Amino acid sequence: MHRPPSAEAEVAAELADVRPELASRYAAELPGARAAVLTRLWRALAHEPLPWIARRRPGRHGLTLRLTDGRRLHGPHPDPYSTAAYVTAVRLDGTPYDDPARLLTDLAVPHGTSFAAELGHSVASLALSRAGQDAHREQWPLLDWEWEQRVVDGHPFHPNCRSRPGFSVAEQLAYGPEHGPVVRLGTVPVRADECLVTGAWPQGMRDGERLLIPVHPWQAEHVLKRPHDSYGDEMAAHPLMSLRTLALPEGPHVKTALSARLTSSVRDISVYSIGLSATLSDFAATLAARTDGLLHVTRTLGAATAHSPDLAAVLRESPQEYAGHGERVVPVAALATTGLPSSPAWLAGFTRLALTVGLRLLELGVALEAHGQNLLVVLSPSGSPVRLVYRDLADIRVSPARLARHGIAMPELTGRIVTDDVTTLRRKLFGSLVAGALAGTAGSGAALRGALESVVRDLPGTPDLVALLDEPLPTKALTLMRLVPGTPGDQWAKLPNPLATEVF
Repeated sequence: MHRPPSAEAEVAAELADVRPELASRYAAELPGARAAVLTRLWRALAHEPLPWIARRRPGRHGLTLRLTDGRRLHGPHPDPYSTAAYVTAVRLDGTPYDDPARLLTDLAVPHGTSFAAELGHSVASLALSRAGQDAHREQWPLLDWEWEQRVVDGHPFHPNCRSRPGFSVAEQLAYGPEHGPVVRLGTVPVRADECLVTGAWPQGMRDGERLLIPVHPWQAEHVLKRPHDSYGDEMAAHPLMSLRTLALPEGPHVKTALSARLTSSVRDISVYSIGLSATLSDFAATLAARTDGLLHVTRTLGAATAHSPDLAAVLRESPQEYAGHGERVVPVAALATTGLPSSPAWLAGFTRLALTVGLRLLELGVALEAHGQNLLVVLSPSGSPVRLVYRDLADIRVSPARLARHGIAMPELTGRIVTDDVTTLRRKLFGSLVAGALAGTAGSGAALRGALESVVRDLPGTPDLVALLDEPLPTKALTLMRLVPGTPGDQWAKLPNPLATEVF
């Protein structure tokens, strides 16, 4: 059967034109990138409720999946919390596969063709990201955006950890934070009376009666179709790990619309989120004050949209605003680059801090989406975790009933962010914090279990903690979500609980 050129080959051909000196390093990184993506895919196949998997049967030599069409897929015993690339091949009816894109293509499942293409992009982009790394990095960067750019592999558990379809090699090198570029943001002038604005839009981004909305250059070229000379003054900025959020020279971070599919989502900015941004920012400050100084939430300084998700921007404080003398504010996703999580005592201290804050806010009525990108930790000069910083409130969940029980006024919020459903609230926090940030930091199920066992006895025994201890751990079914296009909302899987009830 004829196969089109792979993403790996396409990237290699483009790289030969734009950065030929990286070609050999890119080729050398491909096997490791395939294993990294295949490991993430195997985790999904082993645990997500995929309708074409009829049965999962563990055995002495690994796990065998029986497909609904009778075929068998065999691989190693899965560790759903491992960040190591431990799956180098799986066997489909005895045929070995080391390429996740080829595996999904040959599985021939519904909607698998487009997802297989995304997996191919993920492998190729991951190899490109690794190829461009400088092995000689300072252990403790001085600037906040330098921490962000140390995160090379992307999402620790998503098979699309580095999928960037629609980005050429030149664009990945120019805009990908792991490549360390300086990105020049343009501004699009829009009449203020034609925009929705919340917070205080800065005078430096105004031109008389017009707002100057920062626009990512990829968005300008591919979505807005604006010629370069239509821009106002450009701003040099450093991309953060989300790619569409960048650090401006004066300190604030700007979140831009980026209508490209990265991992699971198209990264535009909804009019809904702009409308709620100021209210959420004020509300979050009130909630953070109830954590005895253990949590700060970056303030939204201003947000604007031209009533389109394709042309909008949010200005936020830099998390570095909450660092004291000699302290560093590090995104949780970047912690692995410090070496600190290798200490069981350090990991236990961080786990205690994160669960204390997360469960306290959940009890009060707010479920944070505290994954490794949104959650940051303040490290003392000696490297101890002392406080947390949270950013980007767009996907939290707020429970009016829980707020009322604690005498907290419900802010003027509407839509999906408001819910009293206990399952939804717990999924939001446990799936992002425990199955995401803590698992990704621990790096394995054994390390995560050890850290949790060392701290749960000291936490208030709320119903939420009991659920965390007794029930399977929820996590977003990231692969299922890519294979059910048109299905609204998040899909969920249940992972084996890293704890047992006897620890109490």
